[in-house]
Amino acid sequence: MSLSVSPELLAKAEQGQVSDSEFIDCIRTSLPYAWNMVRELVARLEAEGTHFADNQVPPPNEAARGQLLRAMASDAIRGALQRHFKTRLAFQNCHRLAVFPTAPGAGERYAHFTSTEQQILNQTPELRDC
Repeated sequence: MSLSVSPELLAKAEQGQVSDSEFIDCIRTSLPYAWNMVRELVARLEAEGTHFADNQVPPPNEAARGQLLRAMASDAIRGALQRHFKTRLAFQNCHRLAVFPTAPGAGERYAHFTSTEQQILNQTPELRDC
């Protein structure tokens, strides 16, 4: 299961009445490792003023890895995180998450990071079964 959904939130979803803030809160509490990674990368991006910020450290355990994979594999979750943090997310391997600003010019850097060549260059034997 990707998210821990309360009966109240489930009832709202059945009625088509879930707000972005309620969904974000569900993501934050259900996937704390993924939430904190995105939050920390956004803070680093803002503090350093770089073109993007990325994580290259493997998750500490399989539960954390699972949270990150679930967050990035869901269009709804990824989209909500991008809207909330006003950034664009990119994902390689099992843990290399990158945060890009939405400013002009960032699209080229995003396209480079998500290119097939960069995906291939980011492979290592250690990450084959991550």
